[in-house]
Amino acid sequence: MKQDDIDYSRLRPTDWLPTSVKEMKALGWDSVDVVIFSGDAYVDHPAFGAAVIGRTLQAAGYRVAIVPQPNWQDDLRDFRKFGMPRLFFGISAGAMDSMVNHYTANRRRRSDDAYTPGGRHGARPDYPTIVYSKILRELYPDAVIVAGGIEASLRRLSHYDYWQDRLRPSIISEAPLDLLMYGMGEKTVTELARRLDAGERIGDIRDLPQTVVIRPADEIPQPDDDNIVLSSFATCLADKRAQAANFKHIEQQSNRLGGGATLWQETAGKAVKVNPMLPAMTQGEIDASFDLPYTRLPHPRYKGKVIPAYEMIRHSINLHRGCFGGCAFCTISAHQGKFIASRSKESIMREARQVTHMPDFKGYISDLGGPSANMYAMGGRDRTMCARCLRPSCLHPSPCRNLDTDHSALLDIYHSVDSLPGVKKSFIGSGVRYDLSMHPTGNAATDRVNRRYNEELITTHVSGRLKVAPEHTSDDVLDVMRKPSFSLFREFKKLFDSVNARSGLRQQLIPYFISSHPGCREVDMAALAVETKKLDFRLEQVQDFTPTPMTLATEIYYTGIHPYTGREVYTATGADDKLRQRMFFFWYDPAYRSRINTELRRMGRPDLIAKLFGDRPPHQAPGRRRR
Repeated sequence: MKQDDIDYSRLRPTDWLPTSVKEMKALGWDSVDVVIFSGDAYVDHPAFGAAVIGRTLQAAGYRVAIVPQPNWQDDLRDFRKFGMPRLFFGISAGAMDSMVNHYTANRRRRSDDAYTPGGRHGARPDYPTIVYSKILRELYPDAVIVAGGIEASLRRLSHYDYWQDRLRPSIISEAPLDLLMYGMGEKTVTELARRLDAGERIGDIRDLPQTVVIRPADEIPQPDDDNIVLSSFATCLADKRAQAANFKHIEQQSNRLGGGATLWQETAGKAVKVNPMLPAMTQGEIDASFDLPYTRLPHPRYKGKVIPAYEMIRHSINLHRGCFGGCAFCTISAHQGKFIASRSKESIMREARQVTHMPDFKGYISDLGGPSANMYAMGGRDRTMCARCLRPSCLHPSPCRNLDTDHSALLDIYHSVDSLPGVKKSFIGSGVRYDLSMHPTGNAATDRVNRRYNEELITTHVSGRLKVAPEHTSDDVLDVMRKPSFSLFREFKKLFDSVNARSGLRQQLIPYFISSHPGCREVDMAALAVETKKLDFRLEQVQDFTPTPMTLATEIYYTGIHPYTGREVYTATGADDKLRQRMFFFWYDPAYRSRINTELRRMGRPDLIAKLFGDRPPHQAPGRRRR
């Protein structure tokens, strides 16, 4: 069913947050307390951040309006229509960093936008956090303006911007904001509203957890256990090692159980102050967020238009937040933290029943997952050990001995959801960490449960194709990525094939790989081609590494230095170097054979030519041409 077939007749216009003055009046309001400007379309669903923040504030008793994808190029009527709110303007660039949303790994402009009706591009500017805030500051000089969401969160301190190929300062120093919220925003935004409502001035709100503020430079304290003074932005511009050293502190403090230290960075003569992260949400707190009265539908203003991102998640259920994998190229822990906040079974079942009652539901739940599909209800057995820990990953270089990897609670969720009337099957569409489910714990009961998890996953929850992410075959590259050895993927493939054979299934295992990641050379990609050929894979789901703000891999890409070891790390940064790496994915395509032969001879590896092609002439190379 397409979105133009959604039945809105069972709902009232007042069931959504107002997006127009007419809708505001229908609620009996003359004004609003908060106006949220979002770079995404307004979908009233817990997977869309602006809806979550709006509903959270609404539940706290505030009048909230939302302006999705305002036009910043006309007479600015979208920015004027609600006037100045009583408490503050809120800005979110959307569910993705705008530059990731707009540009490919080759810095080419994308032709579509999954978070826009019809998938059309051009509905938001580059850097909406900066553009929207400048417009609002000009129109309403005395207004309180705050920003949150992915773009603001991951650019909260000096960061490398791949699309401009330069180091940029904290986004709060470039945007006229009063305050920036990072990470999961429900508790922070509610406390901010409460304090402003009580009469506090925004300039006096300096210590609110999980916020960033600008302060006079003379407030930067001497370093101690509670305050880490980072190298200044000017120093980082002059010395890439200083930027690399900064990142180590930022990542470690973002993943502290108790919130960590306050971070300070002098920028343009002022101090950027990053207050500590809040602890992960309690079960009651995360339940409260997911149990808000979402319609789970796009706003009626989009009737007749498809929002691709909504199509992907309309019948999915998110079980938890956070990820303790710590992958070098991933931003999840920087935004959500590494400690898992899991919903109660009751909350999950309420949402599952809501999904089954959707008119377009055909019996298939597309995903019972999360940032990583199988981390639900997991964490350290001894939390006092977690409180002292500075490891960015609980799985690398090997799973922490304190980590409880029992999949029992997750299996119980699967079984309970599948037993609901109307549910024919639930799929796991999120990425599965097979290194988590296959890790031998030494506890016979846990290992038995985890073996059952893997078998049930393969037999019951795969929609014909199971996607997993070994990412590479080289152990040296995987070490930089903070991913497990490729030998574990081989073990998982054997298990996958064995379970399929025993169950009479003909399912496919689809591995994801990345080229041009820091630490990866052409010879590593050539070896990857040989390994994947041995396993009879002809890769289609592939990608080039794209540097995004606040990841370990991006810091290595920019600085050439590993922040934790201080050692130099090779990275392919030129377009030609990246293309040469990427072509090895498609060794089976005759169009690439001549170039691959030439490159392997240049590298002095004719042995790999024989392993890839044998004695076949080029026109007999296997595989169909990549589309």
